[in-house]
Amino acid sequence: MQIFAQIIFVIALVAAIGLFFRNIRRIIRNIKLGKKIDRNDNPNERLAIMARIAFGQSKMVKRPFSGLLHIIVYIGFIIINIEVLEILIDGIFGTHRVLSFIGRPYDYLIGIFEILALLVLIGVILFWTRRNISNIYRFLGRELKGWPKNDANYILYFEMVIMILFLVMNAADYQLQLNGTINYAQAEGGIAGAFPVSQFLLPLFEVMNDSTLIIIERVAWWLHILGILIFLNYLYYSKHLHILLAFPNVYFSKLAPMGEFDNLESVTNEVKLMMDPAADPYAAPPEGEVPEKFGASDVMDLNQVQLLNAYTCTECGRCTAQCPANNTGKKLSPRKIMMDTRDRLEEVGEIINKKGKFEDDGKQLLDDYILREELWACTTCNACVEACPVGIDPLSIIMDMRRYLVMEQSAAPNELSISMTNIENNGAPWPYNQMDRLNWAEEK
Repeated sequence: MQIFAQIIFVIALVAAIGLFFRNIRRIIRNIKLGKKIDRNDNPNERLAIMARIAFGQSKMVKRPFSGLLHIIVYIGFIIINIEVLEILIDGIFGTHRVLSFIGRPYDYLIGIFEILALLVLIGVILFWTRRNISNIYRFLGRELKGWPKNDANYILYFEMVIMILFLVMNAADYQLQLNGTINYAQAEGGIAGAFPVSQFLLPLFEVMNDSTLIIIERVAWWLHILGILIFLNYLYYSKHLHILLAFPNVYFSKLAPMGEFDNLESVTNEVKLMMDPAADPYAAPPEGEVPEKFGASDVMDLNQVQLLNAYTCTECGRCTAQCPANNTGKKLSPRKIMMDTRDRLEEVGEIINKKGKFEDDGKQLLDDYILREELWACTTCNACVEACPVGIDPLSIIMDMRRYLVMEQSAAPNELSISMTNIENNGAPWPYNQMDRLNWAEEK
């Protein structure tokens, strides 16, 4: 029976890890659909920023209450899962609490795990309350209807259940050790582990016989580890990919000042061509070469860091809450820009999964996902970029799509077209001839 359980455990473990790496390969493949961009400069500065923002959660605590809760859940969930190492060893080799041989440090570890499990459980319940009951503005956006809202709740339920199972497993195990049950009792009558939280569940278990306790402990053990493996693979379908991607996303974030916009390489090349007296501006491009598009109309036109941004977005809404356009009733929501980009990228990825390559499906990011009204509502103030706790840059996507509208489709709003015409003709956005600019000084 024990051998059979070990075989089932190994099969489940290998299947879960295999599925996880398959999904990771798909994410990497999808991100590589974007244009290459060099963000390998200043590695020491990038590492320092990653340590401060991704590891240190420095931008999370700008909202103290939710930031503190997030740090508790973040630290607790990571440290508690150190215990998964012992579960993996026990599951593969059929042992029980194999790491207990280290003695007193093991007691401290289990005790710390239990306290953290309780704190994580409390934090997750408060998160659920804030998201579903408190009517906080940034959780009420139109883009959070349906799956996005359910997804956020599923993650919270996962974490609640995993923590509860951990405590139930420990409580049943503790009672079995106290009872001296075979395979649970320790040498010389000692107890493996300290149980500062689960001990309060003992009144529920003291009246049960050993057979019932073993069933409860084994069911909780199996559900706990299977829940973790399912959670690991659920990440691919969830906004909680930031658990894995926040670190590289912050590392590859933009180091230049926020107000500094980049020049399109395609435009720069065109200007160089125009300034080259030896170049033939009317020469046809080399056979098979497609002229580079100005700006972006679909996810393949964005760069790889922008696509990484889309996968990293956790839909917290801090960007949208700070957006002045959104706060004045405009349709623009920076969070929706990132969600739409990810949804379109996943749609493209599914086509590749089914057909082996991308085939035009008659859709694109512009118009089918992101409306022009949203793009032109942006004031380019960078409030969304500043607000993001993991270095996501929705503005860069907005600007690239604006560039496409202006430079490929000549589809700028009328007011902007007038201003650009005035700049071209008068050197300023105002409809006044340069010779008449100082006339106001002569007025009395």
